[in-house]
Amino acid sequence: MNTLVLHLIMLFGGLAFFLYGMNIMSSGLEKMAGGKLQRALNSMTSNPIKSLALGAGITIAIQSSSALTVMLVGLVNSGIMEIGQTVGVIMGSNVGTTLTAWLLSLAGIESDVLWLQLLKPKNFSLVFAFIGILFIMLSKNNKKKDIGSILVGFAILMYSMELMGNAVDPLKESEQFASILTAFTNPLLGVAVGAIFTGVIQSSAASVSILQTLSLTGSVTFGMAIPIIMGQNIGTCVTALISSIGVNRNARKVSVIHISFNLIGTVVFLVFYYIFTLLFPLEFLSEAASPIGIAVSHTIFNVMTTAMLLPFSKMLVAIANKFIPDKEEKKEETAPFIDARLFATPAFAIQECHNMTVGMANVANKTIGTSIQLLNKYDPELAATIAAYEDELDTYEDHLGTALVKISSHDLSDSDSHVVSKLLHTIGDFERLGDHALNLKKVAEEIEEKNIVFSLEANRELGTLGEAITEIMDITIKAFETNDLELAKRVEPLEQVIDKLIAESKTNHIERLRKGNCTIEMGFILSDWLTNYERISDHCSNIAVAVIEVAHDSFDTHEYLNNLKQNNPEFIALFDEYRVKYTV
Repeated sequence: MNTLVLHLIMLFGGLAFFLYGMNIMSSGLEKMAGGKLQRALNSMTSNPIKSLALGAGITIAIQSSSALTVMLVGLVNSGIMEIGQTVGVIMGSNVGTTLTAWLLSLAGIESDVLWLQLLKPKNFSLVFAFIGILFIMLSKNNKKKDIGSILVGFAILMYSMELMGNAVDPLKESEQFASILTAFTNPLLGVAVGAIFTGVIQSSAASVSILQTLSLTGSVTFGMAIPIIMGQNIGTCVTALISSIGVNRNARKVSVIHISFNLIGTVVFLVFYYIFTLLFPLEFLSEAASPIGIAVSHTIFNVMTTAMLLPFSKMLVAIANKFIPDKEEKKEETAPFIDARLFATPAFAIQECHNMTVGMANVANKTIGTSIQLLNKYDPELAATIAAYEDELDTYEDHLGTALVKISSHDLSDSDSHVVSKLLHTIGDFERLGDHALNLKKVAEEIEEKNIVFSLEANRELGTLGEAITEIMDITIKAFETNDLELAKRVEPLEQVIDKLIAESKTNHIERLRKGNCTIEMGFILSDWLTNYERISDHCSNIAVAVIEVAHDSFDTHEYLNNLKQNNPEFIALFDEYRVKYTV
């Protein structure tokens, strides 16, 4: 008995290596994929086949169906995805997770053929580990370091199968071990054990790996393995269930859909399994299962479950709505700005921060546009709108700043680091644009209260400047949203033209003041107006430079601007273009 306990401890030690290797490999894969995963999810449509393919593809990329489900909970909780969009993704994740079992089945290869022997984990995992370590230690390129992490993680994962195999090998002759396995001939007990064990370790891949390792003893039959595989699909729902704690009702529905899908599939096939084996006893169920046989069984079960329930996607949503009705939604607290669950997958969190910042940019654009309208014709409702927009921009900056600082603490890929850098440099500028819109609102209120009327010449100058400010805002926001470097390069020439227009307008005001066509009081108001226009164009310049410099893996603003203005034909041509377009 002591020997049995010792070998079981060794088995779980190998499982620890498996989970560690899986974590390293999935982290590296996620960093390599970057924002592509999030963009894939954002492109989700009502097409169930596309959702299914994306769910499978993303699970293969990050090697964790549980992690994908947690992401879906976070995305729905943040209001980024609709509940109906998650059904196909969840089904696809169950198909995608079968790849791991196929990789692990390599441990069961028995052949004297050289190239087949090279496929065994003990023969190639150490080579992968050596190559991966060289990439990590010698390469200065983060992408190559990520590849190294993937190779090392994969090597640890595969070698863990060898460790677990060595642990169970002596158990072939153990009577105590054989008596324990005999209990699993009861399908209901097999389902229960598969569900409980998978739920405890929160990894169906690890649970399948244990089953494949035990099959190397020759004591695990297909009759034992198939019910355990069914139970593993139920146990993997535990992670989603835990992640649904403290989220809104729609996000909790994701967990209900996940559980319903796996539970219905297991119950249907378990009943079918019982009836079919009673009516038509199958000899292969008493045969010893192999790692490859378990991988085949795992794949068939998941694919058939998905094929059976895919036409009933709306039914799964209806079940979720039944368990968690919408009528109590109003009693719940507002969903978080960016769900904390997304921070477990930095690439997703970064992409959502970018999406939020684009939203912030559009609010800033509306705020400036509204303030210009207010200067042309005062309206109390527009004034209230500007104040509301400015509060919204403050909220954006607070939440985004906090989120980006948290994300920065993670080990990020180069591309993700560039995005975080760009966002950190620009959210302050977007918030300040709201402040200047609020200042312009105050200018408009003063003009209205004092019934001030500018001269025709002054109004013409301010109208031209308003048009230039509107254009520079539109260009800047679009360049930021689409990361269009060519469009971003047009901002600085226009900013220089605006500066010259403001200087000329001030000179013209002094001339009007000298002639007695203007008053000192009007001059103060005009000065405030022009100063805010100048600051708005400056912030647009900052944002455009951030887009350009981060794309070039640099952030020396002063050097960039100095080089830009010194005998740069492109800059001069654009400056002349805008100088002709806007004149006072």
